[in-house]
Amino acid sequence: MLLEIATNSVASALAAQEGGAGRVELCTALELGGLTPSHAQIALAREHLRIPLYVLIRPRAGDFLYNDIECEVMLRDIEACVALGCDGVVLGALDADGEVDMPRCRALVSAAGNVGVTFHRAFDLARDPFSSLGDLIELGCERVLTSGGRPTAIEGAELIRQLVELSTGRIVVMPGAGVDAGCIGKLREMTGANEFHASAKRQYLSGMRWQPSLLTDMQGGEWRSDVEQIRGILVALSDAGRG
Repeated sequence: MLLEIATNSVASALAAQEGGAGRVELCTALELGGLTPSHAQIALAREHLRIPLYVLIRPRAGDFLYNDIECEVMLRDIEACVALGCDGVVLGALDADGEVDMPRCRALVSAAGNVGVTFHRAFDLARDPFSSLGDLIELGCERVLTSGGRPTAIEGAELIRQLVELSTGRIVVMPGAGVDAGCIGKLREMTGANEFHASAKRQYLSGMRWQPSLLTDMQGGEWRSDVEQIRGILVALSDAGRG
């Protein structure tokens, strides 16, 4: 079994590694569902990580219906990730009818070449999860991240279980959203999944001694992946595997 941690900075990626994660998904702006990190963050994460590094390819917040310029941005970001030696990319695009946008996704997967491809939670907004799963297999994606079309993976566990059973040997179905030490054992039991995705983050206090009287959302401490939370999730996952 494997735990992937969604990290919003190089510091978070290093915390994920220290905590024992099996893989890092590097992004920024987790509060927006994640966006593509900067070239420098990707390069530094690649230099410092010993575990596999996947990078989120998402040019903006909002839906997953992209125009030509946005797709060109994604293609160039993927090319940069490949050049930097990343192990994989995390991507996804839908058409206006809620189907996997096969022409655009084929181009993105092609740009990834020999590195791994995870289809992200755009999958949860698709019209038909079963036909979409077939599309992802056809595209050659190695994995799909999903909450089973619900706000949390526990709520979507029944659909995830069905997808896991249908996908065996063809694509990995990885539950994510709301995954923590308190639920991962139950999620493992309910879905039969072998890979799981969590952020395991907490807010750290700001080191600023000077605090202006005008309080804004720019004065708080940063959110970062937490080593102890990651270790706790891994212990719970290990316990579930022995059960």
